[in-house]
Amino acid sequence: MKLAGATLAVIVLALIFTACAKESAFQKEINQIRLEKDSYMKDSKSSPFNAKTKVEFHPLNYFAVDSNFVFKSKLVEYPEKDTLTIYGTKGEPRQVVRYGYVTITYNGIKHNINVYEGSYSGGKYYSIWFTDRTTNEESYGVGRYLDFELKSDPGFVYTIDFNLAYNPYCAYSQDYSCAIPTKDDYIDIAITAGEKKFHD
Repeated sequence: MKLAGATLAVIVLALIFTACAKESAFQKEINQIRLEKDSYMKDSKSSPFNAKTKVEFHPLNYFAVDSNFVFKSKLVEYPEKDTLTIYGTKGEPRQVVRYGYVTITYNGIKHNINVYEGSYSGGKYYSIWFTDRTTNEESYGVGRYLDFELKSDPGFVYTIDFNLAYNPYCAYSQDYSCAIPTKDDYIDIAITAGEKKFHD
């Protein structure tokens, strides 16, 4: 019995060590992405800190990396893809298509999150934009974005990682206008992951 107990303890410790190692690798990956973004924002002529009006740079603010805000979901396309008029922060109308939605489950509650299709001179892009309980408190008051890379496989399982949620350029400089999430894009949880406010 003592041997069995010791063996069980070793197995438990091994599982804990493996979980910690995975978490550390995940944290390292996200933190590296953040360092690279800081470097781009500080030095690139195309960044919102340098492209138009010069804005004083300091490292971007983030919530701690949290694997609890990583989800898996298939994309459900809307049978009728409505074209919506949304507005930018300077009041200009924009046409987007409500393409589909992904589903996350947090604390046992499911939340459907819209995926939008937009157009630019080079083609189409897909994006999630959202507000949540941290909006205008810890995170940017307009909302935050997640890039979405559409796959041709309808059975593809997407990773929705809110650690990668970021502020649009209007969060840093008044020279920019950004799409305002609608009331249907509110997620009724505190998403304490991803980017925080840049300005206090």
